[in-house]
Amino acid sequence: MTHMPLYNVYCDESCHLEHDGVPVMAWGAITCPKSAVWNVAEKIRRLKISHGLSIKFEAKWTKISPAKLSFYLGLIDLFLSEDCLNFRGLVVPDKQVLDHSRFDQSHNDWYYKMYFVMLRHIFCAQHRYCIYLDIKDTCGGPKTRKLHEVLANSLHDFNQQTIQRVQQIRSHESELLQITDILIGALTYANRGLTTSQAKSAIVARIQTRLGTNALNCTSSFSATKFNILVWRAREMAE
Repeated sequence: MTHMPLYNVYCDESCHLEHDGVPVMAWGAITCPKSAVWNVAEKIRRLKISHGLSIKFEAKWTKISPAKLSFYLGLIDLFLSEDCLNFRGLVVPDKQVLDHSRFDQSHNDWYYKMYFVMLRHIFCAQHRYCIYLDIKDTCGGPKTRKLHEVLANSLHDFNQQTIQRVQQIRSHESELLQITDILIGALTYANRGLTTSQAKSAIVARIQTRLGTNALNCTSSFSATKFNILVWRAREMAE
């Protein structure tokens, strides 16, 4: 198994709680060959320095402001220019129409299923994966173990040779997880139809300019590997 390429997958989610009053829910993941992670992280650190920021500055969607817009635009451009980085996103436009009782499942059950739906486009039988999740709450340990089990079993990877690790990390410790947060923020912002922040709208516009007007709002073609989005609707739950 050691000759099989190893990929790191950095995952995050937005508006994932069932009753938070926000209709849109999104997941996302950046994939990078493990061998390229340090080099990409170093480029991001240098980008921070070039914009007068500390290398320890944590890039986050909630921190985007006009004063730091040029840095965040540079971060989007860096992601798009790095061939080793790919993004996969899943957006649920209206989680309020979900009917979990119809499928005899809890919101948490559905949450794990959606993680697999998001990630299955990434997985390849010839590769191995280490999956890193942003720490959200004190319940993360059991949720992480459950997600590892669900992902591995869904792939019939019962010895967990393909999905080798599912682990929580802190986003301020991972430059690639920070990019994931920005892309999911843009995905959620665009699908909520928001225009409340000129800086955030500029990030959305940069992505749309580089990838296409509907890049954040429509399901991508299967062949789109750099930036692939699935817009998932409740009627698809029957699959």
